[in-house]
Parts: sequence; C-alpha cells; structure tokens
Amino acid sequence: MKILLENIKELVQVVEEPLLFRSGAEMGTVKTIRNAFLIIRDEVIEEFGRMDQLKDKYMDDDLLIEIDCSNRLVYPSFVDSHTHLVYSNSRESEFVSRIKGLTYEEIARNGGGILNSAKRLHETSEEELHKSAMDRILEIMKTGTGAVEIKSGYGLNTEDELKMLRVIRKIKETSPICIRSTFLGAHAVPEEFKNNPSEYVDIVINEMIPQVAADELADFIDVFCDKGFFSQQDTDRILMAGMKYGLRPKIHANELGYTGGVQVGVKYNALSVDHLEYIGDEEIALLKNTETMPTVLPGAAFFLNLPLSPVRKMIDAGLPVALASDYNPGSSPSGNMSFISSLGCIKYDMLPEEVINATTLNAAYAMGVSDCLGSISKGKIANLFITSDVDGIASLPYHFGSDLIETVIINGEIQNF
Repeated sequence: MKILLENIKELVQVVEEPLLFRSGAEMGTVKTIRNAFLIIRDEVIEEFGRMDQLKDKYMDDDLLIEIDCSNRLVYPSFVDSHTHLVYSNSRESEFVSRIKGLTYEEIARNGGGILNSAKRLHETSEEELHKSAMDRILEIMKTGTGAVEIKSGYGLNTEDELKMLRVIRKIKETSPICIRSTFLGAHAVPEEFKNNPSEYVDIVINEMIPQVAADELADFIDVFCDKGFFSQQDTDRILMAGMKYGLRPKIHANELGYTGGVQVGVKYNALSVDHLEYIGDEEIALLKNTETMPTVLPGAAFFLNLPLSPVRKMIDAGLPVALASDYNPGSSPSGNMSFISSLGCIKYDMLPEEVINATTLNAAYAMGVSDCLGSISKGKIANLFITSDVDGIASLPYHFGSDLIETVIINGEIQNF
C-alpha cells in the first residue's frame, strides 16, 4: 500500500545523508522542506521533496491514500529513550507526601518509592501488567511517540525482574511501535539487603543477568548509580557482568548528586547516561567526543522540583543532548513528549530546533534505533505525525499542554484511536 502526504506546510527533520546525532551548535539545525510531499510505501518512507517535484512517475497502480496536509507540519515520531511504563499502580499518596514536605529520598527510606512499586508488582499478574502497559502505549502513541525504551526494575528479585521483562517482550510482540528493553535489576536495594547491599549486587550478577541473557529478554543493562542507591563500585561490577553477556549499558546517573555515574558510564561506553541534574565541568569534559549520549529527563525534575540539568552549558560546550520522559509512577507519571519539548524550551532554554533534535534524532541514538527512526529519511520506518493547523516548529513547545497532533502514522499505517 502507498500513502501520499501532499501540500505539507513544512516537512520537519529531513536528513538526506546518514547521521547518528547532532551535537553542540549543530543541534540548532533542523532541515525542513516547505510546501512538500512525502510518499510512504508499505512501512517505509519512499520519497519526499517539494510539491513541484511530485511527478506522475511516483503514481502507480498500488492502492494510494492521499492526505492533504495544507497548513500542517509533518514530523518524525518522537522517540522516548527512557521509561519505566510497566508498573502495577500509581503512587498518588507519595505525591501528597511530597506536597507536605517529604523529599524523594525520605519517602524511599520509609518504604515508598521504588520499593513500594516492587511490592505491588509482586502481587500483580503478567496479564494485568501487560494490559495496563498497553493502555499507556496507546496513550503515548496518541501524543506522537513512535518508539519507546522500557526498563524493568520494579521486581528487585530474580522471579519478578524476569516477569517484568517477559511483559516487555510481550509488548514488543503486540505493540505497533518500536520497543527496546532494558534490564534494571539494580534500581534499588531491597529492604532485606539494606545492611548488606553487596549481597544483592551478587544476586544481580550471578542469578539475574545470566537468566536475562539466556532468555534474550533485554537489549540493554542499567544501574541506578546515585546517592542512596548503588555506588560507582557496585555499578562497575554490574556493568562488567552485563557486558560479558552482550548487554550494552545505559546508566541512571547524577540525579541526586555527583556520584560518579557519568564517569562509569563513559568508562564502559554506555549508550546513554540519563538524568544529569548534577553535572559539572569534569563530567562535560569526559563526555565530549564519546559515543555516550547525555540524556535529560525534564519530567522528573519538574515533578520532583529537582535542580535543572545545565543543558545550555552542555550544548554550548559541544555535547549532544537527548530528552526523554522517564514515564514512571513515582517521579514522572506522564509520557507526553510534547510536554517534554515544552519543558526543554521553557525551563532549559533550548531552542525549538534543539528540542526537535533532542526528541527525535538524538533520542533515537540513545535508544539504539537511529538507523531506522528519528528523522525523515528515505528507507526509514514511516513513524510520523501530522499536526493540526499551526504556524511553525515553535508551535508545539509554545502551546504547552495542548493537543496539536491530528494524525499518527505508525509502520506506514494510519492509526485510528
């Protein structure tokens, strides 16, 4: 089947030569084509250009659906490279506790936070977890996301971590959008190992990782390397074990302090280091000219009132930056990447062009899918969205909270929600 998008006011994030990501000043560059067309054949982008280049040779006997995109913009779908969207229950009571003055760390020490989600997940069946997660997948698809990474980490024992990863595998099999899976057994130290966290690290290394690898349940491995969670030394041990089984690292780093997460991430060539509320000159210098994508999670900082990552300083120093939602029940209960884009502009002083790169091309790299998603490029998967009638690329972040996405196309198929 073939779909023709015609009279596109502006075709956004056109990349005609292979490009993994944009860094530094280049993040302010987004190529667009005005008064454009785009042709989708089956599930891939076949052709695009200016309307005056649309010739009869692009028309054939295949079934052709034509969509008039007058006054509308066409974007590659958002890529959300960091989420925890498989969980059992939301955590509104902790939200209220924070309003009353408790910190995220205090709530965690009182048995809340990640440990709370782990307890509830243990009591929830795989079928129930899959159903609720698919509801969230549908939710983020409606708001323009066409690829999402999902972590385990609410199991915190071998049986439940494997259960989570099996649910993620089923999501891969039943969801139309691109899914990548990350093993995050080292998300928090369970209560029974509170006085001996190294014993739990041994279980992650000797029990969990071999079974995850044997069942081919994960694409990546992650560790929450931060104050009150896992030390740089713990993280080092876990990553070494994971890499022996072919699991590339993605690190929770420097959300709560200068705890060495960036350093260990660069040491092990992590695909990304995520959060980065605390990042200084040393970490920025370490990240320059590496293959590790700095990834900022504005939703978590917004929801928890954390210090803001110095994104402007990072970009001005020549780093690339990706943005992700951190969709989870405790610190960022939203996967709306349009809102993340707004936060990027409003709170982090990012230009609209920088936000586009951070939520598409750079985020695709941080998820390991930049070869097939993240830009308007011939041969890439046709995961796109069409806006409503808007002025230009500043409209989406400017109209924070507004639904400006009119049509979603996933794998070359128009989605009917």
